[in-house]
Parts: sequence; structure tokens; C-alpha cells
Amino acid sequence: MGVFVFLPLILPLTALPVARLAEQHLHPRHAARLLTAVTVILAACSTLCLGLLMVVGTAQLPGNPLPDSWSDPEVRAAVPYDEVAGRAAIAALTVVAAGWALTLYRHIRFRACAHRTLALLPTAAEVAVLPDDTPYAYALPGSPGRIVLSTGMFSSLGARERGALLAHERSHLRGRHHRLLLAAQLAGCANPLLRPLRAAVAYSTERWADEEAAQATGDRRMTAHAVGRAALVSRR
Repeated sequence: MGVFVFLPLILPLTALPVARLAEQHLHPRHAARLLTAVTVILAACSTLCLGLLMVVGTAQLPGNPLPDSWSDPEVRAAVPYDEVAGRAAIAALTVVAAGWALTLYRHIRFRACAHRTLALLPTAAEVAVLPDDTPYAYALPGSPGRIVLSTGMFSSLGARERGALLAHERSHLRGRHHRLLLAAQLAGCANPLLRPLRAAVAYSTERWADEEAAQATGDRRMTAHAVGRAALVSRR
């Protein structure tokens, strides 16, 4: 086997060209789902590889609770620098677990804080307008999901542009894009080489929402202008 045992750890390098092809030739909906599935599979393979390296490299070290039979001499012979690889795998898995825990904590905390803030509003309408001069708009998943809009963003857009932006955010809620993005983010914690794919998934979900917003409004040019204006105002 030799160095090929480390192949699952570097295999994500081949995923970026696949992402470019998917973005160019597939509908954004299919591209987002395909890229998310590929990202999760590669992350699972990478994590499994680290786990196997840990077992093979450390099962026979003094004080390790794992049975010696889990690390057969013939198997260890197939892993270059098995003890070094085992120790490195332990450190890597610790970092992966910490990254997953921190990502999930931030995700859950943000949703909880946002829903607590919206609970203070007098009405529980689908669209919540917050008194804030900072322009922003986002889809907040939940039961039910809601669209959060600041007064700064509200005043920056015309009536038709606001309709297009709301259709865009409704598409995010309807397609459960937050799940795809969270899965891609967790995969990036498992292997840093997968982080570029998270950007590809985010790009595909935005195009997906743009397409559905254009269908809802019946005006692609106006929708593109509204989404672009909202992005520029938010960035400013």
C-alpha cells in the first residue's frame, strides 16, 4: 500500500475541477445537491482514514486501551511511519472534533439568538423588519422559517426590488439551503482541502435562489438588478 493509504486525505484536491464543471453545466439546484453530496462523502472518507491510521499506528503503544490484534504487524508494515501517522491522526481527529463542535455551537447559537430577537416583535409575520440602519437580509430557518430584513435594506430598495429580494430569500427557505451549507462547512472542518467546495455550494445555492426568484417575478433583469443592488448595499 505505501503512501496510497493517505490517498483519501488528498483526494479532495480532485473535487474542485468537478465543482467548476458542475457550476457550468448543471442547473444550480442539481449542482448544489451534487456538490454537497460529494463534499460529505469525501469528508467521511477522510475522517475514516484518520481513524484507521490512529488505530493502526497506536494500538500497540504502551498504555493504549485498544487490543493489539487491531494493529496487525502486516497492516502496520503497509503504513509508512505507522506510529508517527497514528499520533498525527489523533491530533488531527481532535482538531476535527473541535471544529465540528464549534461550528454547530455557533450555528445553533445564532439561530437561537435570532429567534429570541424576533419573538420581541409585535407580530409573527413571515417577513420581520428590524429597526437597524445596517443593510442586511437573510433567511432564518425554523418552524416556521422567516425572512429577516433591516430597515436599512428596506429603504435601499424599491417596491419591486424588495419583492424580488423576498422571493430570493423564500427560495433559500423552501430549498433548505442552510442544511447544504452547514453540511459543506462541517466537511471543511474534517478536511481543509474541502473548504473551497463550501464556496462552490454557497455559489450554487445563490444561483438557485436567483433562478427561482426570477421565475416568481417574471422579470430576470429586474431580479438580477435587485439582488445585485442588495449585495452591493450590504457589502458597503
